[in-house]
Amino acid sequence: MTQPEVSIIVPLLNEEESLRELHAWIKKVMLAQGLSYEVVFVDDGSTDDSWKVIQELRSQDEQGVRGIRFMRNYGKSAALNEGFKIVRGKVVITMDADLQDSPDEIPELRSMIMDEGYDLVSGWKKKRHDPISKTIPTKLYNWATRKMSGIYLHDFNCGLKAYRANVVKNIEVYGEMHRYIPVIAKRNGFGNIGEKVVEHRARQFGKSKFGLERFMNGFLDLLTITFISRFAKKPMHFFGSLGTLMFVFGFILFVFIGGEKLWALANDIEAKNITEISGFYIALIAMVIGTQLFLAGFLAELISRNAPNRNAYLIADRID
Repeated sequence: MTQPEVSIIVPLLNEEESLRELHAWIKKVMLAQGLSYEVVFVDDGSTDDSWKVIQELRSQDEQGVRGIRFMRNYGKSAALNEGFKIVRGKVVITMDADLQDSPDEIPELRSMIMDEGYDLVSGWKKKRHDPISKTIPTKLYNWATRKMSGIYLHDFNCGLKAYRANVVKNIEVYGEMHRYIPVIAKRNGFGNIGEKVVEHRARQFGKSKFGLERFMNGFLDLLTITFISRFAKKPMHFFGSLGTLMFVFGFILFVFIGGEKLWALANDIEAKNITEISGFYIALIAMVIGTQLFLAGFLAELISRNAPNRNAYLIADRID
């Protein structure tokens, strides 16, 4: 089978109302540009008729539509990861199914990958059609991610992104790490990351599937991905360093307290019992915690962080 110019991955959950219009729009843009394409719809456990619509679209466009349906809702990261596995295009585009991302952006995103040499191009919804309860936390989240990752994008969580094919074949997205795909890509050696201002359209159907809890989850995921990016291959450097510093601090404090006691005894000076000095317990706790951290780092070096079934999902049906 010939390799399409563009693969478009569309993760979705209960979006039956928008799928026909989205597919028609993508097809119109691709035909106008003379580009071969495939649209991979990943149904993340929808409870409406989304899968029936995808089957209908497949019957109308056998060469251009593929699909995956999960048995239950696993989340956007799982949907993207499964899509990344099966796409065949030279350039891979990800976009949401709710029509807030415009397919008209696809040709320019593709050009930035093919002609300008980017590994990944992230959309920037400079003008958003979201309530203030969503925009302010998003700004804070993007600011924190820029500072911690060293990647200066305005909108890390924009669903509209473009990738060179070898990028999606060499990254793994799990949990809720889809927010940090640029960070994951950079960690894996794909550091030529660009940004493009894209149109953010108002939602036409349904409602957002994301609640306020995603901001707390996003912060925790940011800490996770930062730690993994820096210390996944060398956990001893993190735990061992902390453990050594704490042990040395505790040991020096203990030596100081013990030396002071011995000096007092040698000069017949009355002094408190060591166990009556609060510093003794601080030193003892520091040495114990330091030893534990050092052992944690040593064990982490021995244990693989990659669970064999971390990305094993139950797929109910597949169109291929």
